[in-house]
Amino acid sequence: MTYACSHVLLWVADIHQAVADFRQLGFHVDYATDSANAKHAHIWFTQGAVIELLTTPPNAHRFKWLIDLMAGRGAGVRMLRWPTGGEGFCDVALQVDTMDLKPTVRALRRDGLAMGRAVRWVRKRPDKQRIRFQFAYPRNDRLPFLVSCYDPPQHPAHIEHLNGATRLRRVYLDVCDADRTALNRLIGRNEDFVLTPGPVTALRAIELDGLRLPLPLALSHGAAIRPATDFTAGETDVA
Repeated sequence: MTYACSHVLLWVADIHQAVADFRQLGFHVDYATDSANAKHAHIWFTQGAVIELLTTPPNAHRFKWLIDLMAGRGAGVRMLRWPTGGEGFCDVALQVDTMDLKPTVRALRRDGLAMGRAVRWVRKRPDKQRIRFQFAYPRNDRLPFLVSCYDPPQHPAHIEHLNGATRLRRVYLDVCDADRTALNRLIGRNEDFVLTPGPVTALRAIELDGLRLPLPLALSHGAAIRPATDFTAGETDVA
């Protein structure tokens, strides 16, 4: 089994400034938790993948051992990597259509993919609703990680972005040769992704249906976000 895109992660230095800037760009942006202490915010669509803005505390390196203990070896390296490249896209999550990730983690391990453990998580939204989900990180911090369904489901029945965006159509990933086999096991020939050779596996850009104009990098905090274009099969390299 392979997996669709759940969300793309965009690291920002200041979550409140980023939320303000993305609202200025015409997005409806929701803080994931109480805004005063929030480290995450979401740009939702009625279906499909989500854009997640996130920041990390400057002393995060002190908690690397705790992160590894909680989520498995390699988790700390991944989370400490997010801010090292500066603002912009830093990771990709894949959707597993179940509430329990343990069977999926076991299956991937049987296929030879080194995985951390399935972690149960609870997040309280600004309206006090508790959201339950699980996530699991591959030990290779450059591979996408897995996330379960949300309980309760979080996609809104209706949402309007003033810039016209209606859906995250496509994710562009650079993929190094060493990661190609594992990445194919995770996403196969999923049309959510366009893979191109690169020296390091990394998220390069996304395309949105309905978006009227490409977004300026200054306000999008280094993230290449552009209108969806007609897909050309030759652009994809997943062999």
